[in-house]
Amino acid sequence: MNKMRLLLLEDDPSLGEAIQERLIKEGFQVDWAETLFAAKELVNSVEFDLLILDVGLPDGSGFELAEELQGRFPVIFLTALNSAENRLRGYELGANEYIPKPFHFKELIIRIQKTIGDKPKLEKNEYYFEDFKINLEAMTIDQDGQSFYPSVRDFSVLTFLIASYPNVVSREELLDKYWGSDSFPTNRTVDNSILRVRQFLGKNATLYIKSVRGVGYQWIQEPINE
Repeated sequence: MNKMRLLLLEDDPSLGEAIQERLIKEGFQVDWAETLFAAKELVNSVEFDLLILDVGLPDGSGFELAEELQGRFPVIFLTALNSAENRLRGYELGANEYIPKPFHFKELIIRIQKTIGDKPKLEKNEYYFEDFKINLEAMTIDQDGQSFYPSVRDFSVLTFLIASYPNVVSREELLDKYWGSDSFPTNRTVDNSILRVRQFLGKNATLYIKSVRGVGYQWIQEPINE
C-alpha cells in the first residue's frame, strides 16, 4: 500500500510550502515545482497519481501542461483565475476539479480523495497487525484467540480504511459508498460505525484509526508482513 504521489505546481513559495507540508501530513508523497519547466521535467520522469496545478506561472500556464499531457494524469486546477472562461477552459482540458483561491484546505483534501477515486482493494485474505488479525474471507477481527464478527457494513468500512492507507477518507465518501440514500444517513452514521469498529479493535484502537477533525478518518498503521 504505497503512498499516493502528487505533483504540486505552485509559484508562490509560502503557499507552495504550506500546501506541501499539509499534504505530507495527510499521508501523501508530494513533489513541489515552482515553474512550468520544473513540472515538465518531473512528469517526464515520475508517474503521479494526481497533479495540482496553478495557472498563472512565471514561465507559462498550468493550462499548457494539462494540454500537453492530454489526460495522462488526473488534474486539479488550484488558481486565483476564477472567471467562467477560465473554469470552462480548465474543464475542456480535462480537469477533474477546478478550485479557486482562496480555498479551504479541508475542501482540497476532499476533492483530492474524490478525484483519485476508489482506493485499491486489499489483495490478501489476511492482514496482521500488532494487536489483531483481519480475516477478509471470514470477515472477522481475530485477537487473543477469539474471533469477532462486525456487521457486513462495519467490516466494509474497516477494510476500506485499511486499503486507503495512508490517505484520509472523508465521511461523505464513506456515506456515498456504503449507505447511499439508505435511511437518510448523516455524518453521525459514519461516526457510529467507526465507534463500533474501534470497540472490536480493542483498547489500542486509536493507534490504528485516527480522527481527522472536520474531514473523516485515517488508518495509520501498515500491516505486519506474514
